[in-house]
Amino acid sequence: MNSIKETDLYQFIYMSRITSTGLSGASTLNDIAEISIKNNKANDITGVLCYGNGYFFQYTEGSEQVLTNLKNRLLMDDRHKDLQTLDFSAISERSFTGWSLRSIILERWMLSDPKAKALMPFKPYNWGPHDWRQFLKILQGYYKEQEKIGDVDAQPIKYNALGLTLGKVVGQHQAFFLIQTILGALIIVALLWFMLSDKF
Repeated sequence: MNSIKETDLYQFIYMSRITSTGLSGASTLNDIAEISIKNNKANDITGVLCYGNGYFFQYTEGSEQVLTNLKNRLLMDDRHKDLQTLDFSAISERSFTGWSLRSIILERWMLSDPKAKALMPFKPYNWGPHDWRQFLKILQGYYKEQEKIGDVDAQPIKYNALGLTLGKVVGQHQAFFLIQTILGALIIVALLWFMLSDKF
């Protein structure tokens, strides 16, 4: 991973929103993780991808040309939209050397970390101008902890597409109302069943 000269090392950071196409794919996140790890290893790219509430936040590091090519491919990917570049600049060293692409989906450690919790719910388009830098520092700290225990380039987690889709549609804070709606619909169905059963 150290084949790139320091003078040619860049970072590309962006956020985007998942599309209906991305949500409809039963294995969208798994596909992204698996294909990206393979491509990133071939192109000497390292980084991390975060997903939650229908939003992506990705940090990548590699040569300027390779990251430019990656950005161009991402702009053509119909699984997300509204790609907003947060930073594309030269850096002196990598922050995620051991991760070809680590995928993170609102993991529990985020909710227990006070600094991370302050940026929840995960809605990067609502963040202040410097909040993404704070979030990146949190991710860098998490990487250092994982590096110590040798957790590098682990196989991507198999995500539950239905759970993610449901979270996107109703939002975590609206789960109560969804349950109430389902219960209400069941009561109506039960009443209709009783009314119709009396007629037969």
